[in-house]
Amino acid sequence: MSGNHQATLAIAVFLITYVIIVSEKFHRMVAALVGAVVVVLTGLMTWDNAINAIDFNTIGLLIGMMIIVGITKKTGVFEYMAIKAARMAGGDPLRILVSLSLITAVLSALLDNVTTVLLIVPVTFAITRQLRVNPMPFLYAEIIASNIGGTATLIGDPPNIMIGSATGLGFMDFVLTLTPVVVVIYVLTIYWFQLLYRHQLGAGKDMCSDIMQLNERAQIKNPLLLRQSLVILGLTILGFVVHQYVHLESSVIALTGASFLLLITKEDVGHTLQAVEWPVIFFFAGLFVVVGGLEETGVIESVAKWALAATGGNLLPTGLLILWLSALASSFVDNIPFVATMIPLIQDMGRLGGITDLNLLWWSLSLGACLGGNGTIIGASANIIVVGLAEKGGHLISFMNFLKIAFPMMLMSIIISTGYLMIWHLYGHLPVAGGTLGLGVILTLLLKPSKNMLIGPKGNESNAGQH
Repeated sequence: MSGNHQATLAIAVFLITYVIIVSEKFHRMVAALVGAVVVVLTGLMTWDNAINAIDFNTIGLLIGMMIIVGITKKTGVFEYMAIKAARMAGGDPLRILVSLSLITAVLSALLDNVTTVLLIVPVTFAITRQLRVNPMPFLYAEIIASNIGGTATLIGDPPNIMIGSATGLGFMDFVLTLTPVVVVIYVLTIYWFQLLYRHQLGAGKDMCSDIMQLNERAQIKNPLLLRQSLVILGLTILGFVVHQYVHLESSVIALTGASFLLLITKEDVGHTLQAVEWPVIFFFAGLFVVVGGLEETGVIESVAKWALAATGGNLLPTGLLILWLSALASSFVDNIPFVATMIPLIQDMGRLGGITDLNLLWWSLSLGACLGGNGTIIGASANIIVVGLAEKGGHLISFMNFLKIAFPMMLMSIIISTGYLMIWHLYGHLPVAGGTLGLGVILTLLLKPSKNMLIGPKGNESNAGQH
C-alpha cells in the first residue's frame, strides 16, 4: 500500500478500536487485541516492530505492584485502616467521609487508584450500613479522591506510569512537581463535598455507637504476613524514590519487590497470580501496538505539526492546550488510550519544534488526563470499578447524577492546574511548591463551612439509592 493508504488504514483501525472501547459492546481487552492483530496482519507493522511498540516497563510495573498488593490484601490491613479511620472520626458520617477520602487519596498515590477503590468500597458499604446513611456521597468522594491522589506520584495512576516510562521522569519528579497542586485540589474538593452533604449525612447516637464498637484489630488475619508485606512494600516505595539515582527502571523495582515477597512468604504462586489483572495487562499490550501503527505510518507526526502550527510552537500555550484537551477528552473516554496516543504526539512535537525540555508538556498531560478522569463516570478505570461494585450492592450510579456532582469539581481542578503550570513555567517549581500550598491554606480558610452557607437540600433524598 502507498503511504497515504497505510495512514488511512491506521487511522481507521485506531478509531474503530477506540469506538468499541468506549461503547463497551465488547471487553476493552478484546477490542485492543483485535486492533493489534489487524495492525500486524495488514502489514502496517512487522511482528518485531509490534513487539518493540509494547512498553514492557509499564507492564512490568503494573504486574509487580498487583502481586505486592494482592498478597498484602490478605492480611486485612486495608480494612483495619478504614475502620480505624471511622472510629477516629467518632462515628460521625461527614467526618467518616473525609477520613475515607483521605485514606483513598493516600493509598491511590502509593499503590494505584484501581486497587485502592477495590479495597475501600466494600468497607465503605459495611460502614454506611451500620450508620444507615446513603452510601452515594461516600462513593462519589472516593472516586474523585482516588483520581486526585493518583495524580501525585509515578505509580498512582496508569497515565503517570506510561508517561514516566516513556520519558525517564522518576518517582520524585512526580512527587516534587505535582504533589503541591494535588494537595490544594484535594483540600478544596473535600470542602466542596462537606458543603454539599453536611445537611444530608446525619446519624443517630445509636448508629454512631455501633461504629465505635467495631474492632479494627479483629480485621488483621495474619500478623506475620502483615509484617512481611509492609516491610517489602516500604522497601519497594523507597526503591521508587531512589530508582533514578541507582539507574534502575521502575518496573525492575516493582518486580524485585514482588519476587522477594513471594520468596519470604512462600505464598502459592498460582493463587497469587490470580491477583494480577491480566485483562488490564493485555489491554495495555494491544493498545501500545494500535498506537504504534499510527506512529509507524506518520499520522502522529502530522498531528504534531498541526498542533505546533496552532500554538506557534510556544511552549506555554502548547502546554495549556494539552492540559485542557486532555481534561475534556479524558472526561468522556478512558484516559489510558488517550495518553497512549498523546505520548508519541508530544515526543514528535518536541522533535519537530526543536523543544529540548518537554517537562511542561508532560506535566500538562498528567494533570489533564488524571484529573480529567473525574469529569464523568466513564473517565477513568477506577470510576468504572466503583460503578460495578455499587451495582452489586444494589445502588445505581447514573451518568448524569455523577456528572452534576463531579464535572464542576473537575473544572475547578483544571483551572487551578492552569494557574499552577503558568507559575511553574515562569518561576520554576521550588517557589511554586510553597506558594501553592500557601494558596491552598488561604482558600481552605475562606471556604470553611459556616452556618450561613447552605448548598444542597436538607435531609436524605427519598430516592437516594439511585443518586
